[in-house]
Amino acid sequence: MWTTRNRARYYRDDLRYPSDLTDAEWALVEPLIPPAKHGGRERVVDVREVVNGIMYVLSTGCQWRYIPKDLPPKSTLHDYLVRWHDDGTLTAIHHALYMQCREMMQREASPTACVIDSQSVKSAEKGGRTVDPNGYDAGKKIKGKKRHILVDTVGLVLHAIVHPADIQDRDGGVLLLATLFGQFPFLRKLFADGGYQGPQFERAIAQACPQISIEIVKRSDPAAGFKVLPRRWVVERTLAWLNRCRRLCKDFENLTRNALAFVHLASIRLMLRRLCNA
Repeated sequence: MWTTRNRARYYRDDLRYPSDLTDAEWALVEPLIPPAKHGGRERVVDVREVVNGIMYVLSTGCQWRYIPKDLPPKSTLHDYLVRWHDDGTLTAIHHALYMQCREMMQREASPTACVIDSQSVKSAEKGGRTVDPNGYDAGKKIKGKKRHILVDTVGLVLHAIVHPADIQDRDGGVLLLATLFGQFPFLRKLFADGGYQGPQFERAIAQACPQISIEIVKRSDPAAGFKVLPRRWVVERTLAWLNRCRRLCKDFENLTRNALAFVHLASIRLMLRRLCNA
């Protein structure tokens, strides 16, 4: 019988799906996943198969009920995704891989400059007993959620939040920086576009992160067509990298926490590929 146990044994080198973790990638992730809790039943599910199943949903964007039968059940995958997000496992994996990427590029572990931007994402049809509220972004004419990300100068994600699209960039940016909780104490410079300019944003950042100075990178008025702006293109490129995961092409999640979990997973996937393909 083709069960989870012998499937994990046969597919170490030959991956079933392009989204599966390679042996090198799994070697980086496995030590960061917490063991089963004491006192309960013995864990019988293959954790690597759970990660492969979640990555399959992230990469293909398929609905939970369309997960292939050779992966763990949808309920198992969804429960582990929620559990790892709520107990901080995804955050811990993301932070550990980020430090390794910085060291591989021979940079200091904690960056000193960062770039901020947001992306409004259209919501898909949703149903269920619990659906977190959406919003309407009048500037982009999009009804859905807004992803706010903070990246370093090489494009790696430092921090991210998800909120309704009707929250302005200035207010969302303050919320993003206020929830850093001292993770990167050496940040001194913040690059942003014109949507974040104004004394209101400056005062709020001065209260949340007094050590950070803001530089607004504006587009030149005489410029025609597409122009690469210093620093701003870095975060735009990161958003394009994340959007390669089809689960992020629209807002499919009923709960905001699940949407944020998939953003973290997309960034983890990006850093794993960078570390193992260098």
